[in-house]
Amino acid sequence: MLKSVVAVASDHGGFDLKLAIVKYLEDLGCEVLDLGTNSLDSVDYPEFANLMATAIKDGRCERGILFCGTGIGISIAANRHRHIRAANCHNVTEARLCRAHNNANVLALGGRTIGLEVAMDCVRVFLQTEFEGGRHARRIAKMSD
Repeated sequence: MLKSVVAVASDHGGFDLKLAIVKYLEDLGCEVLDLGTNSLDSVDYPEFANLMATAIKDGRCERGILFCGTGIGISIAANRHRHIRAANCHNVTEARLCRAHNNANVLALGGRTIGLEVAMDCVRVFLQTEFEGGRHARRIAKMSD
């Protein structure tokens, strides 16, 4: 299990799931960097995707987890940054493959579209899975800084 700092950020649509996942991460022994939001008040998800991108670029964390209502908008916003590879996952197979084949450094989850048990399984697999490299490394290099 990855024991380094894991950043989390959400908009209002992913806030409740973020809170549950923060507790889960802490139970796993992870140090959590919570970048907000801190309430159910309406906010704009690009701001939180940008905070995540900055935290990764600055080295405050290696991986992050983003949450919005569907995981779609916040992953799109995060992927505007060349050093971010955010994957919106709905099951453990996607969570495993986004790490193994795509070296994703951000997992995106939908607070209104995924159940807590599946979300926890995705988080666990995302953190445990290492990048396979090999034939995948060439493709990742074409997307990175």
